[in-house]
Amino acid sequence: MEGRVVAYDAARGRGTVESRDGRRFGFHCTRIADAPHDLAVGTPVRFRVVPGQLGAYEADAVEASP
Repeated sequence: MEGRVVAYDAARGRGTVESRDGRRFGFHCTRIADAPHDLAVGTPVRFRVVPGQLGAYEADAVEASP
């Protein structure tokens, strides 16, 4: 999927991406595919959606989109 970063808290290592169709998915910094492990709000990204540990879907393999 493609979208953009809408929130990122480097201190907690948690963020949120929004897909092009408006759905939002949380992610942990360990799910960022490329270093450094932080992304600025507004950064275009590509990611895949996977089931999370608590049942909600999460973004995985999050990487900045060229």
